[in-house]
Amino acid sequence: MILEEIVEAKKKQLVLDKEIISEEKMKELAAQCERESISFYKALKKPGLSIIGEFKKASPSHGKMDNKIELTDRIDQYNEAVDAISCLTEEKHFLGSKQYFKQIREITPLPMIRKDFIIDPYQIFEAKVIGADCILLIAAILNDRELKMFYDLAYALGMDVLVEVHDEWEMMRAVGLDAKIIGVNNRNLKDFSVDLNNTKRLKKMVPEETVLVSESGVGNDADVAFLKEAGVDALLIGTVFMEAENPKELATRWKKEKE
Repeated sequence: MILEEIVEAKKKQLVLDKEIISEEKMKELAAQCERESISFYKALKKPGLSIIGEFKKASPSHGKMDNKIELTDRIDQYNEAVDAISCLTEEKHFLGSKQYFKQIREITPLPMIRKDFIIDPYQIFEAKVIGADCILLIAAILNDRELKMFYDLAYALGMDVLVEVHDEWEMMRAVGLDAKIIGVNNRNLKDFSVDLNNTKRLKKMVPEETVLVSESGVGNDADVAFLKEAGVDALLIGTVFMEAENPKELATRWKKEKE
């Protein structure tokens, strides 16, 4: 399964990362950070449909993105049209990097989520150091102890957490954690098929004050209308924005779908 391959690659990468900066040093750097985080939760919880614009170079299901605009131009458009930014930092399968994250951090006032496969506290300290306001925790790759420990650590460092789920069992775990932000991934990570009904089906399990984010598979007006009807608070949109010449126009139109 691709998820297992990514996690194994991440374990190997972490060994290399810790040889460059030790975990103790990374923890120290995180403690020294004076930057105050921007609330990811508040950015998405406000009235109307919120949109998280993603930056990624590739994905296992899609391959390399057909980028038509440069990073700076893209973020300029995101700054005018979306509510938050997601940046992939996974190197091997998504061609992401922490350098991209830091570059975007310098040119956006929006809250940013570090989207990666977090399996070690080191990555959470590192997220704080590079300027993340929120981290992604994927329920499918963490046991209950890890999920709770990583969740609490992120909030102790002043960051929000988006807990990603794929099915009812994972949703129960996220709700049991009292997660403030829950993301439903519409993509089956075993065969890469996409079903927006995944969000609609799991929505009924989400507490009222929790922000519900629908992830993966949003590509057109009909998708946005369907998820609006399902009652989501926010959409995380990657591929269609990355391959659009004018993501600002798409984001502006889709946010109006809620009105």
